[in-house]
Amino acid sequence: MKLHKVRVYKSSEKLPREEQLAWKLAALATDPVPVEAAVEEMIVNRLIDNAAVAIAAINRSPAVTARSQALAHPRDGGATLFGLPEGVRVCAEWAAWANGTAVRELDFHDTFLAADYSHPGDNLPALLAVAQQKGCSGADLIRAAATAYEVQVDLVKSICLHEHKIDHVAHLGPSAAAGIGTLLGLSTEAVYQAVQQALHVTTATRQSRKGEISSWKAFAPAHATKLAIEAVDRAMRGEGAPSPIYEGEDAVIAWMLSGPKAEYQVPLPEAGEPKRAILDTYTKEHSAEYQAQAIIDLAARLGARVPDLAKVKSIVLHTSHHTHYVIGTGAGDPQKMDPDASRETLDHSIMYIFAVALEDRSWHHVRSYAPERARRPETVALWHKISTLEDPVWTERYHTADPARKAFGGKAVVTMADGSVIEDELAVANAHPLGARPFARPDYIRKFRTLTEGVLAPAEAERFLDLVQQLPRLDAAGLCGLNPALPEGALLGAARDRAGIF
Repeated sequence: MKLHKVRVYKSSEKLPREEQLAWKLAALATDPVPVEAAVEEMIVNRLIDNAAVAIAAINRSPAVTARSQALAHPRDGGATLFGLPEGVRVCAEWAAWANGTAVRELDFHDTFLAADYSHPGDNLPALLAVAQQKGCSGADLIRAAATAYEVQVDLVKSICLHEHKIDHVAHLGPSAAAGIGTLLGLSTEAVYQAVQQALHVTTATRQSRKGEISSWKAFAPAHATKLAIEAVDRAMRGEGAPSPIYEGEDAVIAWMLSGPKAEYQVPLPEAGEPKRAILDTYTKEHSAEYQAQAIIDLAARLGARVPDLAKVKSIVLHTSHHTHYVIGTGAGDPQKMDPDASRETLDHSIMYIFAVALEDRSWHHVRSYAPERARRPETVALWHKISTLEDPVWTERYHTADPARKAFGGKAVVTMADGSVIEDELAVANAHPLGARPFARPDYIRKFRTLTEGVLAPAEAERFLDLVQQLPRLDAAGLCGLNPALPEGALLGAARDRAGIF
């Protein structure tokens, strides 16, 4: 890896395009380096993971809405939609919109946290949709996914968005555009323009993850990848972009991030160096914000040591700055303590999550968020005794570049009514690569079967699992089979409606 210095340049200063970050990302995308076996295996794992969480969410309102919109844009030879038969085809950008929303709805797929945070699996629905529409192979999709993960992870390692209240999809637009560039074998020039356009149109505030969190949280990443597809299409037609989009005097760094004096160090693979970034990412065993993964495992373990939850006086979770201020009491969001809050808000309340996991010693993607579960009097009482506290040790471990020390957990201090104290801590989730039970192919398959049970017919579930594991050898026709279909009549929003404009 090589560190690239990125700073703001005045318009009067000459910055050759080869020195611009967007060009370097485009050069990465067009470097025909082979994909390593471990990376290839992990890409298959994440396709299984995405399909699992998408099918589990397939009849939830955001997924139904996005699918209904997509069905208003049919296209012969287009892309497929999760839940529908292979013969139903829509325009690729709308398939990315619908499938990406389904993938994101439960907040249950892969993650990468560093200077910023991300869900790199959000790239995959867009890559798959374009691959299906353009007749690409499984090997093409694998190369594209390796690029998209590399670009997003490297940006997340080096450029913090959330400190400036910019939503993390601003790193997703460029990564999806770069991945599509690899997929289609585009020139460095075309990818350069597409990356810049994609960044320009995907910068938004992070209010989507603040206060009363709505269904837009599920739509936001899919919207970014839809815009990225459109940016690539324009670039393929010879259109340009605002340039330089990162370093320009009136561009993203100068006015949306750390300002004209800022300097970022972005790590990127050198020419000919394999793209391994997907191996730095990790999926979720539990349907909750990633910083909650280790905390759920900690609560499940700690529950056996607390003799009577009704006699708990207080619980303080000592954790990182990010966890405290985003999903903890440091956020200052009263909605995080509200039994009538939306599922999206409860997903971003570590106080609620810890209370339920402590009581149930487990976590379920549906039952743990049910309104009747959130309103249970004893749960509300325990929930309101929980607070978070930023601990510099956990903050340092959250941000360290040392993978052996990097941690997203915390320490729980439980004070009982009689004054006794029970403490325990957990640095990483059990499913993390350094955790007690790191996820491997059998775990991804188990997660898929668990989340799709009762939704997919068993034969359809096995058809998909068999096909996706042949990804490196799939031709264009095989790639179009990577859409698990529900039994007839089981899918909401299975036909075009007239509810909106489309």
